[in-house]
Amino acid sequence: MMRHLACLMLAVATCTASVQAQVMSAVRTGRVEPVRFWSQALGITKTMVVYLPPSYDASTAATRRYPVAVYLHGSWGSETDWTAQGALAHMMDSLVTAGMREMIVVMPDGDDGWWTTWHALNDVAACRRTPRQENADTYCVPWPKYDDYVVHDVLAFTDAAFRTLPRRESRAIAGLSMGGYGAISIAARNPLTFSVAASHSGVLRPALMTDSSTVPTTGRVTMRDARTRDELRTASGARWTRMEPAFGADSVSWIARDPTHLVQQLLRRGDPLPSLFVDVGTEDQLLPMSRSFRENMQALHVPLTYAEWSGRHDWVYWRAHLPESLRFIAERLAP
Repeated sequence: MMRHLACLMLAVATCTASVQAQVMSAVRTGRVEPVRFWSQALGITKTMVVYLPPSYDASTAATRRYPVAVYLHGSWGSETDWTAQGALAHMMDSLVTAGMREMIVVMPDGDDGWWTTWHALNDVAACRRTPRQENADTYCVPWPKYDDYVVHDVLAFTDAAFRTLPRRESRAIAGLSMGGYGAISIAARNPLTFSVAASHSGVLRPALMTDSSTVPTTGRVTMRDARTRDELRTASGARWTRMEPAFGADSVSWIARDPTHLVQQLLRRGDPLPSLFVDVGTEDQLLPMSRSFRENMQALHVPLTYAEWSGRHDWVYWRAHLPESLRFIAERLAP
């Protein structure tokens, strides 16, 4: 009896392993390719990670072209974050196998440049003297125009090197934290380039701070934008040393880069609105920023897909919810 039971258990285990192997073999896999290219906007050679979908290398798809999604990393991050820590390639493979539309995903290196044109030129000599883990030859850029870098250099190289659909309807941009700010702000500044933008835990109201002076009389906290350099420093906290070179030290410069302000300008011009997606963790310290952005979009009557899920400002949260933005983008990009 025991021998028959052991044989049955072995058969079940063998069958389970066989099914798992079949499932794994059924997953269609793309490939990840690191590339280097010259950036005219930054005046330096940069690196980028590119995900090519499963059918890209098939001989039957030699002339097929694909939509493009640009994924931006956060502060202290690099071009490898989305694949190394976010498992983006594996998630794309799984989603495509399950029926999601294929697309090329490009992940550029943006240093700690905040994906914007800086308020002042970079002090390259001082940058090179500062100890850091990054390679100074690629990190210390002479012309810090990180938004132009994405819109012109990243896309131009991608369109030249890969079989893309080089049009607004087939381009999206997304990012996390600093990259979430970059995605929404770049899309708002360039509505004829991107038709979809997504933010995970983004810095969507950079100057937001708590006005504690209202607490004694009203019993509640009022949120407002910082007005002075000291308030900006307080509002940005640990982000200050990286944000000041990019945003400047006066509130006018910060408000000019605020995503809501950029959307308002877009509306005044009458340009097409990108489809917007924002999510944030309920334990994330940046939660008030995303909520403020949501309220501002509601006031402007701008459609926004918004979600809050349990989680913090970390890769546990971003890995769990990366599929949300990937599906949102794939469903809206034109094939």
